[in-house]
Amino acid sequence: MVDRDDKEEREDSSDVVEAADDVKELSASDESDASPVAVANNAQVRGPKSARQAIEPETPPPPPSRSKAVRHPVVVFMNFVLSVLLLGVIVVAGVLYFGKQSFIEKGPLTQERTILVSRGTGLGTISSILERQNVISNKTVFEYGVKLYRQETALKAGEYLFSPGLSMHQVMNILTSGKSILHSVTIPEGYTSYQVAEVLKDHEILVGDLKEVPAEGSVLPETYKFSRGTSRAEILKRMMNARNRAVNEIWERRAPDLPLANKEEMVALASIVEKETGQASERTRVAGVFINRLNQGMKLQSDPTVIYGVFGGKGKPKGRPIFRSDLDKKTDYNTYHIPGLTPGPIANPGRAALEAVANPSRTNDLFFVADGTGGHVFAETLKQHNLNVKRWREIEKQRIKDLKEQPSE
Repeated sequence: MVDRDDKEEREDSSDVVEAADDVKELSASDESDASPVAVANNAQVRGPKSARQAIEPETPPPPPSRSKAVRHPVVVFMNFVLSVLLLGVIVVAGVLYFGKQSFIEKGPLTQERTILVSRGTGLGTISSILERQNVISNKTVFEYGVKLYRQETALKAGEYLFSPGLSMHQVMNILTSGKSILHSVTIPEGYTSYQVAEVLKDHEILVGDLKEVPAEGSVLPETYKFSRGTSRAEILKRMMNARNRAVNEIWERRAPDLPLANKEEMVALASIVEKETGQASERTRVAGVFINRLNQGMKLQSDPTVIYGVFGGKGKPKGRPIFRSDLDKKTDYNTYHIPGLTPGPIANPGRAALEAVANPSRTNDLFFVADGTGGHVFAETLKQHNLNVKRWREIEKQRIKDLKEQPSE
């Protein structure tokens, strides 16, 4: 019994040793195949480190290997494109900021300057002129600024006055506003159409030619404003349109019992009133005299109609008196011979003369004659009128005598 038990114990012991050897071989094999991380972990598991080992730095794990997708050519190209785009955005933003600051900052002009922009001039030419005249500092910035504000087609021709220190933005606003320097032409009341045409022809700022003299009484005497480059034909058209508007408005407000068939007759009578008196206070009374004569079938007997019949729109030569032969000369306009109104106006009446005829004074006067002071004296009867005429002739006689007695220079 004892021997068998000892033998079994020795066999068991042998089995344990063989198993231990197998474990060692397996451990050695695992250590040779394991990674450094695994080895370090195993070392930690095996047992505590010595003091020397504890103070020594541990070997860090190696960095992970770079993905092959990152090194792909497409990815590299896209990164390059994005970088270029980002750089471009930065550059454009910088340029826009600089341009905006330049566009709104104070300009280089130090004194007022007048610039003429002709019709049909493009943005490039305008900006070059402005830069050359020192109104703006940089024509390129000005051109791009105008384009960014979408005002390229809004620039207007004209003559502009630029003040010192205007920014390019302010210059653009002036050019798009069309508020150019205005010139003027004045047509005096009572001018004939021939005289109106001569005024327009002699004006230094107006351009172009007049093809013909306008019809008598077809323009409204006033002061007209215009910008440099305006043609004579344009101004004449404005005068005619103004006349038509005024005549239409005044005719609508006329007195209801006038012996006038239409507004053209109103213009014809207004032209006679205009030539008879230059005093505003007399216009309605002179108009009243002519209205009374028309109502009674009397001839108007107006000297200005005689002059127009003899000399036409060019007018009587300065200093020439009206002779008896002029009064006796039969013309279509001589109201000493023709009944009623003249066939048309003898001048271009102003608004006040038109208003006077449309709403004349309520008076019984049938006559008037000059009083020697620039005005007239009125009368209801022929007898009273003859006395006034006699007085006037004495005044004229004395005036002529005084002129003859003046020493010649």
